Amino acid sequence: MITADQPWMQAPRRRWLPLEMTRAPYLDPAVQTGPVLPRFALLVNPFYPKDPHASFGKHVLTPSLALTSFAATTPAHWRVEYWDENLLDGRPPFDPLPEVVGISVHLTFAERAFALARWYRQRGCKVILGGLHVLSCPEECAPFADALALGDGVRLWPRILADVEAGCLRPEYSATYDSDYREDPAPRRSILPKRSFLTTTSLIATRGCHNRCGFCYLATDGLRMPYRMRDPAQIAAEFVADGQPYAVFVDNNLGSNRAYLRALCQALRPLEKIWSAAVSIDVTDEPGLIREMALAGCTGVFVGFESLTDANLTEARKKSPKAEDYARRVRILHDVGIQVNGSFVLGFDHDRKDVFARTAEWVEENRLECATFHILTPYPATPLFRQMEAEGRLLHRDWGRYDTAHAVFRPKHMTPEELERGYAWMYERLFSHTSIWRRRPADWRAVGPYLGMSYLYKRSNWLWRFLIGQHWVHGVWRPLVEVTRKRHLRFRAGLGDGCADGRGVATGVVPGGV
Repeated sequence: MITADQPWMQAPRRRWLPLEMTRAPYLDPAVQTGPVLPRFALLVNPFYPKDPHASFGKHVLTPSLALTSFAATTPAHWRVEYWDENLLDGRPPFDPLPEVVGISVHLTFAERAFALARWYRQRGCKVILGGLHVLSCPEECAPFADALALGDGVRLWPRILADVEAGCLRPEYSATYDSDYREDPAPRRSILPKRSFLTTTSLIATRGCHNRCGFCYLATDGLRMPYRMRDPAQIAAEFVADGQPYAVFVDNNLGSNRAYLRALCQALRPLEKIWSAAVSIDVTDEPGLIREMALAGCTGVFVGFESLTDANLTEARKKSPKAEDYARRVRILHDVGIQVNGSFVLGFDHDRKDVFARTAEWVEENRLECATFHILTPYPATPLFRQMEAEGRLLHRDWGRYDTAHAVFRPKHMTPEELERGYAWMYERLFSHTSIWRRRPADWRAVGPYLGMSYLYKRSNWLWRFLIGQHWVHGVWRPLVEVTRKRHLRFRAGLGDGCADGRGVATGVVPGGV
């Protein structure tokens, strides 16, 4: 048993990070740019520094669904391109210059988004800023944009481009999320560099969440996102159209409406493809539904356990079963071949110094295939932010460090430095050879694939850097995904006949829902 004063309290091992993973491409003020090309729109996902403790691979699993959705609403007479700075291709295009640059702004890369906006505006481009940070902090973003898009960008983007053409661009556009979600067009995936992603099939079947946890971005002031569902047949058609064997659902909680999830599984089952998704652990209230997910191709789920302390869950307004029941529910998923990536938040007010060792041991005892850790982070305009601000516990407003890898507030039962050391130690431990081996599947037939996934995903940042830079992510991983898909098809044939219990198949190529 590891005690609270060992070994996480030691200074974490310093990890070397290549410059291209920590530093954004240089925006040369003296570079010769081309002319501004009318009716050319560029959609940009800005660079953000990578966490040396986590896997670099998580950044190239799927592309930005928001930007490809905006592209789908771009008028046919406009040229539209997608640029993701995290694919290590250098600075965004500038010859010719786009007439309109749309930039998605997230809290942690707001400064980079503003730098890109300045650079393009100085050269005559119109810059549109959108995203959650624009919604939560519009006054901060306004000086860097020709126009702000507040709310549903799918509704706003065509209006903005029409006003650009007419020469009457307004400084601010707003739209609610009350529209019929089924009317949204499918994302325009044809503009994506497919070689650079594990899969370009990022899908979203539902919008919103029935929970409103105090620390979640969905609790941001001014963000009202009613729960909406798309027709299962629409989702299945998108999956087929992209031609990929593996999809990632980016819904906040795909299992929020169980009747809908059951209908979606029925639509996906004939495709003979595999997928992963984020769900809340209470989806296991219906083991029969979990079985249907497996039969429809689900190989992994991302589950926000958040904490093993019920008092933390209550104060965060997390609607969840008791933590003591988590282990039983994990077994329900494992028994039908669905692997589990557990997400845990560190630094709640009831967390003491034993939280790191206690959580790590629980993950190992229950053989979670992967675990993701986050330092509690009070996002601006959320209830948690207001609470921390009122209590005088915020350390600063350096948004670049509000990345869930840094302590930006004073915890109640440890120092910020201790919280950061504990966070780093947990990744060190769970990505260690010993922990990977302890969490191997009970069925020996699944050990090989599990170890392959674990080492490729968790201990190969040097390889990820190379694959990303050379655009080999898709080419290298596609065969591994296909092997997983065929293995799952064989397994679920037995599961459908009632001849399999799933213990030998919880071995997808990547952790579910990362």
